[in-house]
Amino acid sequence: MPRHAPEVSLLPRQRSILERLSRSSTTAHRLVERSRIILMSADGMLSIDQAQVLDIDAQRVTRWRHRWVGAMDRLMSAELEPVSDSDLEALVVDVLGDNYRSGTPAKFTPEQVAQIIALACEQPREIGLPITHWTPRDLIEEAKKRQIVDDISPRHIARFFFEDRNSSTPLAVLAQPENHGPGRAREPGSRRMRHLCDGDATQR
Repeated sequence: MPRHAPEVSLLPRQRSILERLSRSSTTAHRLVERSRIILMSADGMLSIDQAQVLDIDAQRVTRWRHRWVGAMDRLMSAELEPVSDSDLEALVVDVLGDNYRSGTPAKFTPEQVAQIIALACEQPREIGLPITHWTPRDLIEEAKKRQIVDDISPRHIARFFFEDRNSSTPLAVLAQPENHGPGRAREPGSRRMRHLCDGDATQR
């Protein structure tokens, strides 16, 4: 007997974010597709009908419906805090990302994520650091110093900023590789972060 697909519900801000992602010409195709799946699911469309519209397997539709439903408590918590629109969008992208692990509790709260993003928008030299660009390791050191987190891996923190460099970045910063310019020497393969807070490199 076939399993019933889980019922998907959306709050207004979540719907607005998904609609924007689903229409974006610069967002990665997989994220556009997943956003459309969640929107159509919330509108009551059957998985098999979505599969025909999107020209994909119905099991893929069902999988992403389950993913969203599994993250609904996490998304609701973010709405109740509340987090900013940009931080909520970052959470939506994380839920629909390839690295998200469904069924496991979030390691970090939306508030912690928002605080790390806010930290990345600060100019390092203005807070007394001898660097001009953030790297994941720099952010980890400062986040631990401020007691935002007890610990976090460079790979995990990088996901907040490097999820998809070809997409419309939902975060307040954009990371880019850089092998020259001011700042202290970096380990091979590291990345620096250039501030793009609301389109202005000097303001938050």
